[in-house]
Amino acid sequence: MSTSHWQRRALEILDQAKPGDRASLFSDWFLIVLVLSNVLAVVLESVNSLEARFHAEFAAFELFSVVLFSLEYVARLWASGSIVAKRPSVGRRRYALSFYGLVDLFSIAPFYLAVFFPGLDLRVLRVLRLLRVLKISHFNSALEDLFQAIWHERQTLFSAVYLLLIATLLSASIMYFAETEAQPEKFSSIPASMYWAFITLTTVGYGDVSPITWVGQLVSVVAAFMSVSTIALLTGVVATAFNNQLERRKAMLENEVSAALADGILSEDEIASIYVLQKRLNLDDDLVEILIAQYKNKRSNGA
Repeated sequence: MSTSHWQRRALEILDQAKPGDRASLFSDWFLIVLVLSNVLAVVLESVNSLEARFHAEFAAFELFSVVLFSLEYVARLWASGSIVAKRPSVGRRRYALSFYGLVDLFSIAPFYLAVFFPGLDLRVLRVLRLLRVLKISHFNSALEDLFQAIWHERQTLFSAVYLLLIATLLSASIMYFAETEAQPEKFSSIPASMYWAFITLTTVGYGDVSPITWVGQLVSVVAAFMSVSTIALLTGVVATAFNNQLERRKAMLENEVSAALADGILSEDEIASIYVLQKRLNLDDDLVEILIAQYKNKRSNGA
């Protein structure tokens, strides 16, 4: 067998498992458990008493994880040479510069940074190690769904954010003139007042900064009403974006089922292709059966 065949097989094993591929399924679950274990280890390691007691165990587990993650990164980089036919360097460069490639690189970078730059703050390295949780994106499309949904609704989202920024600027400006004499340490400038405005308009409301003059309190009441509208608008945009994303994915699956049933017969390869697409789109298993039944009924009624 050729090198390209083994590269494609390596990608199949390392990426999200297809139905019936036990090796890939084992690889998926092993990496997911390893990633979650690493996140748990970083969290527990931040507890001083646990870190002091199990320092050697934490260090050994980190070394074990880095070795495996490094081998995984090298294997993905090597296997990506099969993505672009006869141009392995292009495929490897695409992977290395992709979101997933950068996540895989950053997941092992803290260890090597600590080795080559021992003076670095360990707390910063712990935070960087938490980025390993993003490696689960190889097997779950949640982040991809979010980015695609926001991209498709970017104009509407931009309009909502624009309105939020205007409301923040106006509220902060008025609050500055109303409160600067009464509370010069908290409302010393418009930029300083924008902290209060943003916290209020996003409905967080820490309460560490609040108006004491009647004008400031009136502005605060108006800002509270504005916050309901702005946050509801942003929430609605994101919810609509996700719903539209789901509908687009269902349409893609419907087209695949329709094309497979064009001749009235579903072969094993066509069924496998449909289920691979269903898994990649992260749709329910029952949806495939429903779509197939619907198209069969349409064909029988049309006949």
